[in-house]
Amino acid sequence: MTVEHPAVTALAASPRPSAAGILRLMVTARIAGPALKVSLVVGTVLNLINNGEQWWTHHTVNLWQALLNYVVPFCVSSYSAARNEARHPPGA
Repeated sequence: MTVEHPAVTALAASPRPSAAGILRLMVTARIAGPALKVSLVVGTVLNLINNGEQWWTHHTVNLWQALLNYVVPFCVSSYSAARNEARHPPGA
């Protein structure tokens, strides 16, 4: 027997997922966990590309930009996974 998240069940009934439903799915452990791993890898690569020279020369790095290099890949990955799951629920 498969137990589905309530957000998945609610979204499966509607042809077009709502923004609130997508956001609820984005923060589930099943989606947020892998998205966090993706953001750590991609964010580190982006920081090396965008801020590597400042780090190697011991200059200051804009913390806001460095954090965004992690936040943006997390949002893209979790949104993509949530939207995919909303359109094609597991077990359907």
